[in-house]
Amino acid sequence: MEGDGIKVAKLGEKEYKECEDQVSHLALDIGGSLIKIVYFSSSSSCSSDDQKHGILKDGIDTSSGNLNYKFVTGRLHFVKFETSKISECIKFISSKSLHHYGDQDDEDPASDKSIIKVNFSRLDKVDEMSCLVAGANFLLKAVQREAFTYMNGQKEYVQIAHEDLYPYLLVNVGSGVSMIKVDGDNEFERVSGTSVGGGTFWGLGKLLTKCKSFDELLELSHQGNNRVIDMLVGDIYGGTDYSKIGLTSTTIASSFGKAVSENKELEEYRAEDVARSLLRMISNNIGQIAYLNALRFGLKRIFFGGFFIRGHEYTMDTISVGVHFWSKGEAKALFLRHEGFLGALGAFRNYEKNGFTDVTHEFMEQHSSKAKSSFCTGDGLQSSTHADVKDNGCIECRVQVRN
Repeated sequence: MEGDGIKVAKLGEKEYKECEDQVSHLALDIGGSLIKIVYFSSSSSCSSDDQKHGILKDGIDTSSGNLNYKFVTGRLHFVKFETSKISECIKFISSKSLHHYGDQDDEDPASDKSIIKVNFSRLDKVDEMSCLVAGANFLLKAVQREAFTYMNGQKEYVQIAHEDLYPYLLVNVGSGVSMIKVDGDNEFERVSGTSVGGGTFWGLGKLLTKCKSFDELLELSHQGNNRVIDMLVGDIYGGTDYSKIGLTSTTIASSFGKAVSENKELEEYRAEDVARSLLRMISNNIGQIAYLNALRFGLKRIFFGGFFIRGHEYTMDTISVGVHFWSKGEAKALFLRHEGFLGALGAFRNYEKNGFTDVTHEFMEQHSSKAKSSFCTGDGLQSSTHADVKDNGCIECRVQVRN
């Protein structure tokens, strides 16, 4: 991801050794295009910051004197793999020994490969939409500098008071798109969606440009000029605006429209321009459908998640400008730094094994050396305000569990 978002590319061996101790508690979101993984690694020692907050090495909460709970200090890690390369995902799980956590038979003479297969068949299945909503609600409540707006090149973080969070529209852009009206914790309804999503961009892009990966296609679009292929309002009205209905000369009248009248073959167009036009077309479509659903229910905030966006400035700007234009500034498009891991994070919060019985209610305090102050949410989640978050693919946290 660009800017100061969490990088979700596979971390190197050195980085993992630096940022984890005892690995446990795996959650997977296996989508049509990508596999998203969230897992927890506990630290073997307690930092000075933990001691200042009343958390001893043995995990007892000394600030409250409550011996029924303990805190486990560690990190949440975020990793992704292409679904078509699931073998790489299995190798990663094996290398982190994640397959050793969960239910296993006492006698275990089998190979690592067979162990993984057994545990995959025993994974607890949870509802996809419930996990998306739980993941989004958690991030918006517990993680500082998570949500932000981006328009006209300006990025601005947004902190929303918990009592003002609901209702909102969650637009999860994966291979396809789901639009979910969220009214509270565990209160939601899938109200719409579209088959034109990240899978469409990747699939058409692969056919039209020969790109081998989503990231390659996204990078290609960054170098392109969609006006070479798209028909603009100015192309129809002699280079002028159609001011009577509020359309500028640069507004797209027809995506790929110029290809109709030009006597060119696909090979004669720059792949960069094709990728740019494709990205613009899909982003505009998603933004407009999202706004229409927000209008339908009188919602002012629209959160966009899923791995289609990936912190790409042009994509966010296209969606934001569209929502702003169609709503006349009344609705706002917001983005999430951990946008692609909503489902996996929600699944993780459903974990009720190996002592993490209260993880869904008492979760984490995000902390750093720059922490300024802390607060407690209404449902027991704790977080800290801070100046920055390390861009290393993991979040430092404390998990509260029953003894």
